[in-house]
Amino acid sequence: MPNISPKRLTGRQFATKFGLAVEIPSQISPNPDHFIPDSRRAWLRLAVAVVIGSLGSVGMWSVVVALPVVQGDFGATRGTASLAFTLVMIGFGSGGVLTGKITDRYGIVTAIGLGIGILGLGYIGAGYSPSIWSFILFHFAIGLSSSATFGPLMAEASHWFERYRGLAVAIAASGNYVGGTIWPPLVNLGMQQFGWRTTHVAIGIFTAVAMTVALFVLRRLTGAASRRSHLNAPPPRVNVRLSTNALTAMLSLAAVACCVAMAMPQVHIVAYCGDLGYGVARGAEMLSLMLGFGIISRIGSGFLADRIGGIRTLLLGSVAQGTALLFYLFFDSLTSLYIISAMFGLFQGGIVPSYAIIIREAMPAAEAATRVGIVIFASVLGMSLGGYISGVIFDATGSYAAAFANGLAWNALNVTIMLTLLIRARQRLAMA
Repeated sequence: MPNISPKRLTGRQFATKFGLAVEIPSQISPNPDHFIPDSRRAWLRLAVAVVIGSLGSVGMWSVVVALPVVQGDFGATRGTASLAFTLVMIGFGSGGVLTGKITDRYGIVTAIGLGIGILGLGYIGAGYSPSIWSFILFHFAIGLSSSATFGPLMAEASHWFERYRGLAVAIAASGNYVGGTIWPPLVNLGMQQFGWRTTHVAIGIFTAVAMTVALFVLRRLTGAASRRSHLNAPPPRVNVRLSTNALTAMLSLAAVACCVAMAMPQVHIVAYCGDLGYGVARGAEMLSLMLGFGIISRIGSGFLADRIGGIRTLLLGSVAQGTALLFYLFFDSLTSLYIISAMFGLFQGGIVPSYAIIIREAMPAAEAATRVGIVIFASVLGMSLGGYISGVIFDATGSYAAAFANGLAWNALNVTIMLTLLIRARQRLAMA
């Protein structure tokens, strides 16, 4: 008999040596918890993702607060200074597609890591801008970097969950609204105490350091899955009998339509209140109310999507958004505007995350971040178009009534598209 030392053999080696059959429990994984949907580690990752999203969204909000001060400092017109916000939105929309592709190929850690570097340089560059035009151009970089912490992060969160996927995507998307609640007063306080230049440089340094720490934590929690977590993600569970490109096109058109409607109150509520004689401060309060209730809406839509699916959730949100727009047409007292604005926030906050949920339900996980980026880009175009069209309609008619009606028409297009997708999905299920 050969001289065999048990200490030199593992359990599997020993069994193999002597021809023993050993059954390995299926729940034991060489990478424990890394690819288990809805695990405790998945929830920890999600919490870190919300922190990263809240920090990275600063670019969407700081420019609004700094606008009048920067305009006065450079002696620019309001229209010229407003181009900084336009460049942020263009960078945010186009960057969503780019960072989505990076996420699908190299992982979310790489995408956000690149975004952190660009965000820091963008804010430091804006703080040292010698002219209004360089300030504007640096905001394209700021918007580009912020995009990595929204659409790609939603797509990535969808890979970590199966049972609670809708809720997870909605929570990941809420980082943007959390940032909208936290950053404006902080930026305003910084500018009052230290000036807008020092504040921008400080934002660049702080976000770079804080997001790097958070990203390191996310990398440790994700482990080997950080590069391509979609390889082991749960498969699609809905088939609407359309090609991936056709479905992406339909969702993009739907995103443009719903966001044209969404932009009417969000972009013009402050001016609307001023025209009614209530003052712009009241309008700003209503806007804050929308964003606050929007957080509730996003979380609630996630719960709903896990029960009835992304298509039905988006359809309900779109119908509810149209109802709130209709109320704006008939009620304009101060109290009613506060109530309707809260309703509008409660109804519309869950619409955009629902697109990411639909994409993960109906498309391959390996393409999720790219496809989400494309649809988010379409939603940004819709917001930009909606804000502009509403202003043009007001200039032509002297009233916002026609602008609200225009929003209702675009909202009806969104409802039509979602009904079409729902009917196709129901037909497919009936045939299965």
